[in-house]
Amino acid sequence: MSWIAISGQDIAWVSPDRFGKTAASRDVLMPRGSIVIETRLSPEGRPQTLLSYQRNYPWKGSVSVRAVPGGGIVLVLTQGEEVFHTVLEHSYDERTDVLRVTFSWDSEARWGRITAERPESDAVVVQDTPPPPPFLLEDVYTLVRRPQLVEKDEDVLFFAVSDRIEPVGPMPSLVGQVPVLTPEGYRPVASLRCGDTVRTRDRGAVPVLARVSRQVPALGSFRPVRLRAPYFGLRRDLVVAPYQRLVIGGSEVEYIFGREAVLIPASALVNGFAAVHEEGVQMIRYHQLVLPGHEPIISAEAELESLYVGRLRRRRDRIRHSVLDEVPGNLIPEHARAGLKVLRAFEATTLAEARAA
Repeated sequence: MSWIAISGQDIAWVSPDRFGKTAASRDVLMPRGSIVIETRLSPEGRPQTLLSYQRNYPWKGSVSVRAVPGGGIVLVLTQGEEVFHTVLEHSYDERTDVLRVTFSWDSEARWGRITAERPESDAVVVQDTPPPPPFLLEDVYTLVRRPQLVEKDEDVLFFAVSDRIEPVGPMPSLVGQVPVLTPEGYRPVASLRCGDTVRTRDRGAVPVLARVSRQVPALGSFRPVRLRAPYFGLRRDLVVAPYQRLVIGGSEVEYIFGREAVLIPASALVNGFAAVHEEGVQMIRYHQLVLPGHEPIISAEAELESLYVGRLRRRRDRIRHSVLDEVPGNLIPEHARAGLKVLRAFEATTLAEARAA
């Protein structure tokens, strides 16, 4: 199993396979798992209660996750007389952006980790914690199904609970059916494997070092976006994650931005006419390819960024908790950013309108 509970955007779901029908069946401990919270931090710099809940039965306990001014996340858990407290400091200037907080624990291994990520960038802050207590399954149920007992800031986009240690860092961003151009023609990204080759515009055919995938709640920064043809040269619609970037060049780009090419996140197009959110999806599996030089792939005649891993190969501790964990170390490359300008939403809409004219 993986995700057992999801809350946000009118969804309040718990896995029927994991949660019994009675409270007594839920009075069991979760020795291992993860809780993921996505929020918009207050532009006024006020403290925010991301999640808070207290109980007295079957013993006293509480969960509290707060964001404090200046870039800090404070996590406090209690189980009976045991009190767990940790603070994650993170540098954060643009406070209106989305922040993803992931707390993972393995109580039997006496290990914990708290992470802050900005989904629209590569910024990740990771901190190991003191040995945390396990969650109570009934607490997870209450957090999702009894909102009247839970304090939660209105800027929280969603939270979800998994019974696994969820990866952090680089994330896949293409649904399995997205076509990728290979020397033999287009193939679904989910069918590609290490050793296959894909075609690129600037470097010809390059080898696939790995394909990574992950199932996530279809909410917040994971909420899928449908890029609509024929905008930006697409020959068909593509469904991608909001943080998936298109590589766009051409005369309009040079005229408007003075550059040969720019990057456009899919999320920047949603408020325009070139993209819409996919509706009616609760969970989604994304895929992405690891290529030697972070080359863009060709999909439906458009260029899409492949997975950027930077210098992660130098951090075995970070790789172990990422989607690259099962990739052989000798196949993990080092990537340098191309230095392309990333367009904001109004700039992306301007470019889309210019191309449609």
